[in-house]
Amino acid sequence: MARRLGMAGFLVAVPFTAFYGMQLVFGGLPWETSFSAALGNALCIGAVYYLLCALTGRALLSAAAVHLLFGLWGAANFFVAEFRGNPVLPWDFTALGTAAAVSGTYRLHLTWQMEAVLVLLAGFAVWGIVFRKKGWLRLKGWSRAAVLVLGLLCLAPVWKPENLKRFGIEADVWDQAKAYRESGAVGAFLCNLEFLNVEVPEGYSPERARELLVEAAAAADGGSGTQLAAAKEPVPVEVKESERPHIIAIMNESWADFEEAGNLELTHEVMGYIRSMDAVFGHAYTSVFGAGTSASEFEFLTGNTMAFLPPGSIPYQQYILGPSRSMASILKENGYRCLAFHPGERTSWQRNQAYPLLGFDEFLSGEDMDVEMEELHGYVSDRADFAQVIREFEEREPGERLFLFNVTIQNHGSYTDPDYETVVQVADEPGAYPMAEQYLTLERETDLAVEELIRYFSAQEEPVLIVMFGDHQPSVEQEFLDKAYGVKQKDMTMAEYMGKFRVPYFIWSNYGLEAEAPEITSLNFLGNYVLECAGVDAGEYGDFLGQFQKEIPALTFSGYFDGDGKAHSHLETNGFDERIGEYQIVQYYKLFGESAR
Repeated sequence: MARRLGMAGFLVAVPFTAFYGMQLVFGGLPWETSFSAALGNALCIGAVYYLLCALTGRALLSAAAVHLLFGLWGAANFFVAEFRGNPVLPWDFTALGTAAAVSGTYRLHLTWQMEAVLVLLAGFAVWGIVFRKKGWLRLKGWSRAAVLVLGLLCLAPVWKPENLKRFGIEADVWDQAKAYRESGAVGAFLCNLEFLNVEVPEGYSPERARELLVEAAAAADGGSGTQLAAAKEPVPVEVKESERPHIIAIMNESWADFEEAGNLELTHEVMGYIRSMDAVFGHAYTSVFGAGTSASEFEFLTGNTMAFLPPGSIPYQQYILGPSRSMASILKENGYRCLAFHPGERTSWQRNQAYPLLGFDEFLSGEDMDVEMEELHGYVSDRADFAQVIREFEEREPGERLFLFNVTIQNHGSYTDPDYETVVQVADEPGAYPMAEQYLTLERETDLAVEELIRYFSAQEEPVLIVMFGDHQPSVEQEFLDKAYGVKQKDMTMAEYMGKFRVPYFIWSNYGLEAEAPEITSLNFLGNYVLECAGVDAGEYGDFLGQFQKEIPALTFSGYFDGDGKAHSHLETNGFDERIGEYQIVQYYKLFGESAR
């Protein structure tokens, strides 16, 4: 009898100990998770454990395997969250190739929580060896059948994650890491599965979407054309069709302006040349922080926003599955040759599949570069990247108009290369933020590379328009970010929180750009403005975006700004809901069209 009670107690305890071990490795503390949430996660872990017991008949061996498996799951979530701010999400498994391509520059380290769990597992292993010979933990006959039934019953919340809500387990699209700590790294992950599919917007129909597009086009024709309004309304320069410029759009990896708020004094300028340029300057808001490059380029190229897509989704893999409207397709219709260039892996984010569907004629990756290669902290430098841009411009066909979309890689994380010499430091705390200082040193190299690029194109006779913007801010020390922002994250207002997603941009031309750019915009609107500056009609969707931005100049996954510059959360209910809903209807139509149900 004692043996049976001991066996039952062991079988019940294992899913819980595996859960708390996983949470500890992830960085969560036991009291952060309610017992009901722990129970829900234990059921999910129990499904794996009991089925493994039924398969092997060895409760102890299965327990060791389950503790190892979910301990590794906790570690994976910890390191991914440390890198980009969000833990592992269901759609990340479509981007494993991209993760592998950049993982070599990240240095993993054991936390005290991981070390504690390793010690506990070692003790568990010793205990298992002592009791293994007594055969107390062997399962035979009816016992194996019983754990099989138990395992199948525990599958209920796995197959239908909505059942987990009964245990208080939910995903938090605004703070995934917090949800993984409070709801459990297994339960919250499963709850995120519901976001794999894009919901049909309320009030959607193809007819309604087309009606909104026609209304926007009529409003644009009746007014002064499409304008992107913000703190001040931009006035795009009129360009004759015969004088349309070559367009070079550079999305610079992790390019941010930490000096903007005036809270930092650095030992060296990191944007000295860029600030001195005769160009249009502004700031754009992104939907991602620390990672998620493809989301930013998706917004810039298509005019779509991540605000209406599942949190953390990867649009190139999930939604660009057929020919899609983009800056490239529009410019191609206007006689441009459209070239995309990224000096990294060809298959990263599945760009090699997405770019042709977006209208690009050709895609060059790192393996196609034919200029002198230079690397900084393991990545192709911006200087080498821009040299390739110049090479492509020089090798264009006579009379050809070129649109070149360039995604750089130099400033990619991590910023922990011990062999890369740091030059830029925070003046009042030198050496206090090694990751940030390595990043700032790289950003200074970007400034020097931009100077070479602009000097080259300044000497060209044919008109050239260059836009450069950041894809997101870098993931560096939180203490540095608090210092740069002038406020700790827990104390941020909505506007200050949106500042985490704020990146600089400039638009420069060698023929003089008589335009005023919006001070506040977001990447989904920035591409539209670039087309206007080039004198290219962005079509009815461009008209819709322009009319929309007169009321809401910036809209991202994290929130939006109204025309008065006030920041809003998507959780608010206010007078902008109807207008935002119209944008969602039009975007759904543009992405999924007649296939909508």
